[in-house]
Amino acid sequence: MQTQSITAQKREEVGKKTNQLREAGLVPAVMYGFETEPTNISVAQNDFDRLYEQAGESTVIELEVAGEKHSVLIQDIQRNPLTDFVTHIDFRRINMKEKVEAEIELVIEGIAPAVKELGGTLVQVREDIEVLALPNALVRSIAVDVTKLVTFDDVVRVGDLTIPEGIEVKTEADKTVALVQPPRTEAELEALDEEVVEDVEGVEVEGEKTEDEDGDEKSEEKKEEKPTEGETKAAE
Repeated sequence: MQTQSITAQKREEVGKKTNQLREAGLVPAVMYGFETEPTNISVAQNDFDRLYEQAGESTVIELEVAGEKHSVLIQDIQRNPLTDFVTHIDFRRINMKEKVEAEIELVIEGIAPAVKELGGTLVQVREDIEVLALPNALVRSIAVDVTKLVTFDDVVRVGDLTIPEGIEVKTEADKTVALVQPPRTEAELEALDEEVVEDVEGVEVEGEKTEDEDGDEKSEEKKEEKPTEGETKAAE
């Protein structure tokens, strides 16, 4: 197993003060888990980006804090919805002698004949699987061979995956991982276009009715409020 490593610093900043760390190129984080109290730390943004690219969330990481090294997994990542920058990280400290639950990413490999020759669209239904294993047995990702998808009836399921030794898959074997959808026919495309046109026209007509009705109601209100000739003379 190739171990990835990163160095972190303890931090005092919490709450809104963590924005100062982000502006300085640091990511607020916390380490918790096996035989440790929750510890507020921070890591360099660029260092973490490189680490995450290689390790993902299912590879053991050597996290060094104040000169002490800890075996951890990336438990959770929070991102800015606009910039996609990492804004917070949870590191889970683990016991290397005990099995841990983790999610391993599924990566598509190869070209499906049903896509290349039949013009279908590849659909990855599941992006990861749940596993149980000793930390040393965990891997960054598991390949999904889609070259077996020859027809639109073919499906790659969890049970079809090649699982590395030492990893127990907890996700049901019959769960679909990938398939190929056939291209839409001209009739289906025309039907979709008609539905869109009908929806647009329906919205426009509904809007016009609402304006007319509002206009009528306003006109009636104005007529009711306008005094009659007799009422005007009586008032005088």
